[in-house]
Amino acid sequence: MKVVILAGGLGTRISEESHLRPKPMIEIGGMPILWHVMKIFSHYGFNEFIICCGYKGYIIKEFFADYYLHRSDITFDFSDNNKMIIHNNVAEPWKVTLVDTGLNTMTGGRIKKIKDYIGNNPFMMTYGDGVADINIDRLIEFHEENGKLATLTAIQPGGRFGVIDIGEKNSIQSFVGLMLGIWFWSRRFLIILMVIIQYLKRNHWKCLQVKII
Repeated sequence: MKVVILAGGLGTRISEESHLRPKPMIEIGGMPILWHVMKIFSHYGFNEFIICCGYKGYIIKEFFADYYLHRSDITFDFSDNNKMIIHNNVAEPWKVTLVDTGLNTMTGGRIKKIKDYIGNNPFMMTYGDGVADINIDRLIEFHEENGKLATLTAIQPGGRFGVIDIGEKNSIQSFVGLMLGIWFWSRRFLIILMVIIQYLKRNHWKCLQVKII
């Protein structure tokens, strides 16, 4: 199953950092948030990623262009036509596709623009800052057991951001902007069946969670 990562937003809530680089490229422990997100999926054996770029997307592309080189032991032989010999590397077995999905495109539009890269199979989707302790195997099992078009993970914290209302049989009732009563806050790890792409034909410019799901 392929993993789609939305990494094109402006990151305005952390503008002191995001004015220099995309929010997913802000470092935690010396590595970008995006890298940590990918390591979560890689731990469960999912190593094919499609990253939806937008704001300062060239920084993400440059990171992956140099990633293999930076993770390898290398000999540069300038006496032999500048020959480069890679001795060993510790880079992950990732296949990463980076797609420019626009600067101001909403989430639904970004998914629509990568349709050809997804193919006709179900896929997982998260955000470039979606670091969480998620059991991906259990998430997929839960999705298959419930037979829905899409499955979304959530937690129940105290907070001030957008939340989701979950009703009977784990069905999403609505998304709201304020936390009132007992709600669940989206952690934004989603599994989406390809059939949901059809709903993007007319609503592709809209927010995926609010207008589509």
